Amino acid sequence: MTKIGISGAQGSFSEEAANCYCQKSNIAEYKLAYLVSVENVLSALNKKEINLGIFPIENSNGGIVVESVYAMSRHIFEIKELFEIPVIHCLLVKPGVKKEEIKNIASHDQALKQCKMYLRRTWAEMHLQETEDTAKAAKDLSKGELSQNTAVLAPESCAKLYGLEILEKSVQDLKFNFTSFLAVKKLIPRYCKLPPKRVKPVIWFTWVRKQTLPEQKRLQIEMNSAGLFTRL
Repeated sequence: MTKIGISGAQGSFSEEAANCYCQKSNIAEYKLAYLVSVENVLSALNKKEINLGIFPIENSNGGIVVESVYAMSRHIFEIKELFEIPVIHCLLVKPGVKKEEIKNIASHDQALKQCKMYLRRTWAEMHLQETEDTAKAAKDLSKGELSQNTAVLAPESCAKLYGLEILEKSVQDLKFNFTSFLAVKKLIPRYCKLPPKRVKPVIWFTWVRKQTLPEQKRLQIEMNSAGLFTRL
């Protein structure tokens, strides 16, 4: 059975991405490990605790997922697949909580970015709180780890999963909102020559899309403290 680590809690977009990837890749038997952060996913991959890792890298509106870039700079791995899924955000609250009672909106940094104009237009004076993961924010709200008057931006599936109510659906700024995910596996490193120590750490990121180079099956990436190197 294939064990897949994802950067999200149960009900997250990463879970949806993993299920889509397995369906597309004809992986019938697999088990998901809900590791919440990208760092946890890549650490588990390095320790051979999982066979595959899946995490987001870029959104059509929110841009590069900063958390992923930092985690990628500390690990060595091989990209098996770059794919995208549609992302629809909902505003969830505890049962019975009304709009005028909300004092705080919590979610992952990317969700807040993807709903930025909605938040400015509808919740201009609202306090915004960043969390590790959209689904984890929903879970924390249901367990009372976030205050009663908090609303969370999360997938619609989290409402049923965590016993929350949907205050508003599809609140992302772009109707067609897509996030690109990476499916990665462990790679035995082949080290690049490092720049002199006096060179400040810099990240070099070369993005290669399969539609541009369809004959390329894999993009191998080597990272270290001096930066990020790519090699086809």
